[in-house]
Amino acid sequence: MTALQLLAYISAALLFQIAVGAVVLIWRKLAPVAPTPQRNEPDGRPSAKGAWSGWRDFRVVRRNYEDAANSQCSFYLQPVDGGLLPPFQPGQYLTFSLQVDDDAPRGSGERRSLTRCYSLSDQPDPAGYRITVKRALPPFDQPGLPPGASSSHLHDHVREGDVLQVRAPAGRFCIDADASMPAVFIAGGIGITPMMSMLRWCAVEQPERSIHLFYGVRSSADHAFKAVLEDLARTHAAFHLHVVYSSPQANDVLGVDFQHAGHIDQALLRSSLPYGRHQFYVCGPPPMMQSLIPALRDWGVREDDLHFETFGPASLLPAASATDQRSSASPVAIDVHFNRSGRTLVWDGQDANLLDFAERHGVAIESGCRSGSCGSCETRLVSGVVVYDETPDHVLAKGHCLLCVGKPQSALVLEA
Repeated sequence: MTALQLLAYISAALLFQIAVGAVVLIWRKLAPVAPTPQRNEPDGRPSAKGAWSGWRDFRVVRRNYEDAANSQCSFYLQPVDGGLLPPFQPGQYLTFSLQVDDDAPRGSGERRSLTRCYSLSDQPDPAGYRITVKRALPPFDQPGLPPGASSSHLHDHVREGDVLQVRAPAGRFCIDADASMPAVFIAGGIGITPMMSMLRWCAVEQPERSIHLFYGVRSSADHAFKAVLEDLARTHAAFHLHVVYSSPQANDVLGVDFQHAGHIDQALLRSSLPYGRHQFYVCGPPPMMQSLIPALRDWGVREDDLHFETFGPASLLPAASATDQRSSASPVAIDVHFNRSGRTLVWDGQDANLLDFAERHGVAIESGCRSGSCGSCETRLVSGVVVYDETPDHVLAKGHCLLCVGKPQSALVLEA
């Protein structure tokens, strides 16, 4: 082989390798890339991209009272396993399993388990969560009733360093991420907690979004997050703060501590809000919800612009235009059979839900939030149809029902 032939051979080989490399490069760019599978860490901890299942241990790393009366306490929580936390939707809640010994004989070591839901009260943070819990006192007209067992336990017994069992964030009461849609937050009392989560998220992610907060409390003693809200109003021009005191104290100054006296009602909203479409987010005690939600509907607020969450037993009536998914008046004289107790009882329409019905007749049912959120009363529906006034927040397993917000529409056989 001559030198000229050898040179030609080497040149051809080099050109072939370059061509092959170019084809491979083009194929890699055009070929679809397989998604990275979501996985757990080697020790079983959930990765930051997905929520965990079941209970997870969280340590209380800080406590802080948010009001002058020290009735509303924030608990800052971090996962014991040290893993990152999945993002949640602002407005969602956490579910807790609390071991409470308030009814056990002193020193007996006996405890009872309570399942309760508490709204997240801050923006998403991969390092930790915050909830804010108000001490539930007996009603003014029934001072002989006991205080709230779970809130008393958290306020009086849970300290920094204690570990709580927590389920992943859940709930459908979440802010629409469309920044072009003005939002109106309406909170009564401790109903401020999910609003704080939404508001703090908006301040960071959507600082130009038009936000109005109407916050109703009795006086400055009950005014939670006062300094934080006032600072946000000063630093964010698109945020408009409307604090409403129903019973101002002598030293509460109108125009300084609060902007309106009385209660949040349709008249106040119509006189304060600019003309145009808004999305409403409402959370408060049952009396406020029972008056305000119908008032907003009467005003003409579209159903898809009306988002609400009540604390305590769910008792709001559905809109008049509700679909057949929601319940109509349950017929009376329906047989309800409870498998575990072997009892068959007749539903007569006197009770608000199947949980109240069972308890009135002495059938023991595990329960928690009593508002369709925690799933503690979820029961297998052997046969029959259970309907709901509003779709429960808790996602039901197939063939199951929630007794705390459900009513019978036909004869039932329940596993409970």
